[in-house]
Amino acid sequence: MEGGGGESSERSPSGSGTRLRVRPDPFLVVCRCFSVVTALTAILCIVVNVLSAIRSFKDGSDIFNGIFRCYAVLIAIFVAVAETEWGFVTKFWKVLEYWVGRGMLQIFVAVMTRAFPDYTGANEELILLQNIASYMLLACGVLYVISGILCIGFLKRSRQQKEISRDQAIKDLEELERRREELEHLLRKELNTRQPRQEK
Repeated sequence: MEGGGGESSERSPSGSGTRLRVRPDPFLVVCRCFSVVTALTAILCIVVNVLSAIRSFKDGSDIFNGIFRCYAVLIAIFVAVAETEWGFVTKFWKVLEYWVGRGMLQIFVAVMTRAFPDYTGANEELILLQNIASYMLLACGVLYVISGILCIGFLKRSRQQKEISRDQAIKDLEELERRREELEHLLRKELNTRQPRQEK
C-alpha cells in the first residue's frame, strides 16, 4: 500500500497475526541526519570555546575574551539542544521551530567562535579548531536560512505530523488486531467446551 511523500507500508505475516511494516520517509531521514551534523558541529564549537575560555582565564591575558567565550558556550549549548527539537525548548522559544530563526542563531554562534582569534601563533591547533568549527556551523546556518526561505522547514513539520498520525493509526490497528485474535481464541475455546456436552 503506497502512502504519500514517498512512504509505503506493507503487511508481513508473523506468528501472532498480521503486522504492519512502514518504511521511513527519506526526506525526514535526510533532515534528521542534517540535524545530527549540526548538533555535532555545535558541540565542537562548545569544546573550542571552552578551551579558549580556560586559556584566557589561566593566562590572565584577556579576561574579557574568556567572558565572551563563556557566553558563546551557553548559546552553542542552546543551538545543540534546539537540534533535538525537544518540546520544552520549542514551547518557550517558538522562533526555533522556524529554520530561518534557527539558522540565524547558528550563524551568530559561528561568528562568536571565530571572533577575537589569537594570531600570535602561541596555539595554532586551537586556531585551526576555531576555524573548522566556525565555518562548519556557518555553513549549517546558511543552509538552514536558505531552506527556511524555501519553506523546507514547513514541509518537514508537515511530514513529521503526518508520520506521527500514521504511527498512531498503525498502533491502533495493531491493538484492534490483537483484540480480534483474543476474541477468536476465546470463541474457539468456548466452542470446544460445548461440543463434548452436545455429544453426551
